[in-house]
Amino acid sequence: MGITVSRKRTAKATTARKRRQFRVRKRVVGTAERPRLAVFRSSKHIVAQVIDDTRGHTLVAASSVETDVRGAEGTKSDKSVKVGELVAQRAKDAGITAVVFDRGGNRYAGRIAKLADAAREGGLEF
Repeated sequence: MGITVSRKRTAKATTARKRRQFRVRKRVVGTAERPRLAVFRSSKHIVAQVIDDTRGHTLVAASSVETDVRGAEGTKSDKSVKVGELVAQRAKDAGITAVVFDRGGNRYAGRIAKLADAAREGGLEF
């Protein structure tokens, strides 16, 4: 019999991630001229939002839960690229060209980096 391993996030890991997130957010603030591109990554999905922190409004958002991305074939990394392209296109349509990047306490690697690279290729400057 095999041993089952729980993939639940431990309290220690959650606390460490919150600490990293707070450390990043001390410096990264979105304004009307240069809003914040915030990325949230769960075990299955990824969400990107362009946020104006001065007003507290989300200007543009894209997610891997949306039907056109969710139905696409490929890995989670491939879907992250699609979300990056989608958020860049929606931001350009809304007149946003420059953002500040908020990785949400996650390492800048893997799906986070792929989303950021796709957003840059889509025309966002950060």
